[in-house]
Amino acid sequence: MSESEQDTASQADRPQQQFALQKIYLKDLSFETPNSPAIFTEQWEPAINVELQSSGKPLAENVHDVVLTVTVTAKLGDKIAYLVEVQQAGVFTVAGFSDEERAHMLGSYCPNILFPFAREAIADLVAKGGFPQMLLGPVNFDAMYAEHLQRQQQARGDGEAAVH
Repeated sequence: MSESEQDTASQADRPQQQFALQKIYLKDLSFETPNSPAIFTEQWEPAINVELQSSGKPLAENVHDVVLTVTVTAKLGDKIAYLVEVQQAGVFTVAGFSDEERAHMLGSYCPNILFPFAREAIADLVAKGGFPQMLLGPVNFDAMYAEHLQRQQQARGDGEAAVH
């Protein structure tokens, strides 16, 4: 059997890879301005903190719910100007991938798809709250996922060292 025939045979043994976006939805959102309206009278030079987190769970065979949580806190000194949190979610079909590939899809690729929707929701909420426009910059979800894997490996390594 030639090399190309072997490749074709091994590909035939593998299930067909399938990725599909079934639904994008807003799972939860909150917007707080605990120091309004007084905060509007202050010079607008906020310190902005952005936190990102993603999680997922299987809904059925090859169907997963992925939730991207984005929390933005704007402070003027020690006063919170606003706090906005958006949980942007999606239902994805992910089939025919290895465990490692599927984990990467759910931990990086899917949040990357969800982020523009979360960014838009945050921009709208901040503007409707009476504050200057908030545009979140691009996020490298591949790098975030790689960091997550590295932390998991270190935690396993630390746990093994503690056991021995």
